[in-house]
Amino acid sequence: MDVEKKLSVLSKIGKALNENNIVWAVGGSLLLYLKGKADVFQDIDIMAMEDHIKELKKILQQYGDLELPNPNVRYKTRHFLEFTIDEVDVDVMAGFVIIHKGKEYDCSLQPESITEHFLINEVYIPLQSLTEW
Repeated sequence: MDVEKKLSVLSKIGKALNENNIVWAVGGSLLLYLKGKADVFQDIDIMAMEDHIKELKKILQQYGDLELPNPNVRYKTRHFLEFTIDEVDVDVMAGFVIIHKGKEYDCSLQPESITEHFLINEVYIPLQSLTEW
């Protein structure tokens, strides 16, 4: 799938999240792509504040389908939602917890973790700190 289609989906949902005052940011491979650290990205990873997950879920359900849960034992993320929006995979994480060598690391999004914004299709897309990734 081409990059332009994925970025179009990102800007569409980003506009809706921004208009509803959701605290969110791009993370994962898309963040690395936007920062020039990766040549490709497969999906859209959205990090969100736990307080905003119910509203965010309701907004994204207007744009696409919520997939069935598919847990991963490497993570203990408190909220993990997978959507398909215009054939693009969108993963939403709130209360992001990574398990490394048997220890839990809470990597939940905090407002101060949003270090900059990237303009895509006239929509400001918040980016999570690159150092956190």
